[in-house]
Amino acid sequence: MSKRKRNPFKELEKSLHDAPQHMKKKVMNDIATAKLVMEMASLFTCNYKATLEEMFKTNPNIEY
Repeated sequence: MSKRKRNPFKELEKSLHDAPQHMKKKVMNDIATAKLVMEMASLFTCNYKATLEEMFKTNPNIEY
């Protein structure tokens, strides 16, 4: 009575292959480089606010 419908997702699953080892290595190196750049940017940008606050902090105990 009812025809079975073809499921395209099952066909996609059949065609999966492992990536070549050199591609895996390249992707991991690219991710490591991106992480390093993000950490370096964080090091040089995120601490500006705290540094400026410390520089301009006034001490109420000092009399001029």
